[in-house]
Amino acid sequence: MSKPYYLVDIDKDVENKKIREGFGIGLREAGERDDCVVGLCADLTESTNMNFFADAFPDRFFEVGIAEQNLVTVASGMASQGLIPFAASYAAFNPGRNWEQIRTTAALNEVPVRVVGAHAGISVGPDGATHQMLEDIAIMRAIPHMLVIAPADYEEARKATLALAEDKVNPAYIRLARESVPTVTTTKTPFQIGKAYVYASGADVTIVSTGTMTYHALKAAHELFVDGVDVEVIHCPTIKPLDAATILTSIQKTGCVVTAEEHQITGGLGGAIAELVSEHHPVPLKRVGVRDKFGQSGTPDELMKCYGLTSTHIKAAIHEVLIQANKA
Repeated sequence: MSKPYYLVDIDKDVENKKIREGFGIGLREAGERDDCVVGLCADLTESTNMNFFADAFPDRFFEVGIAEQNLVTVASGMASQGLIPFAASYAAFNPGRNWEQIRTTAALNEVPVRVVGAHAGISVGPDGATHQMLEDIAIMRAIPHMLVIAPADYEEARKATLALAEDKVNPAYIRLARESVPTVTTTKTPFQIGKAYVYASGADVTIVSTGTMTYHALKAAHELFVDGVDVEVIHCPTIKPLDAATILTSIQKTGCVVTAEEHQITGGLGGAIAELVSEHHPVPLKRVGVRDKFGQSGTPDELMKCYGLTSTHIKAAIHEVLIQANKA
């Protein structure tokens, strides 16, 4: 197994940083580059880290209050007039509470509203099931024209935000975790909307991961390589549109695939890969994710173990899929 030079060494101590802070810093940078970038929030300015933008550009920041449906409707109106609005709240409410407004006012009209869903996944921890959004990828990727992005870490969130600010065509959703997470990318790591990246090359099995789970995928690959299993890790920050070419090239080489996401396995990345594989190159597949359950209160580490989302669980899935592929 080998990795590109532009990644950190996950077998050493890695820095933990907040994905949402990368978004906030990226949005401020986007505002410095383009006067058309505006920010809107639903009474969660500091929690979503939109305060970086609000402090720098108070005349281009709009606090709409606890009114998520109004949040995206106002943003859609702004986008129709040539602005690039980033509309932020917790993912449980945005897109959880205002999906119909996102669908009708942003996507149907094909205006570049950026829906920012913070505190996504189970790592919200003690806030419990009501705030642990595990269905957002599924409901957003079902909307026509909608881009869906789940950055791996702070640095990629910053780059993704800048890229979204430059895309003046498509509506988009960007998914952000709450807690500090291990940094796996560097300032040199490439990011482009619609691209997946081979973060570790291997020949025995493919892992396709997104968001916070890419760290766990790389950790599992590193540990298995020591045991003689050669794992290829593909980081897929853009879930829609899916980079079918990169993923299929890997799967055709390895002959089996495991997906990993901090989301329901139904309709998320695992569902997208299952659709791709079944249509173009059927191979044994195992999905690591939340299995038809709501979240619950607990520490992030406790919940990751409870719902089977650690590197240990990814390794178990790899062993299972290797058996199915008669490669174990």
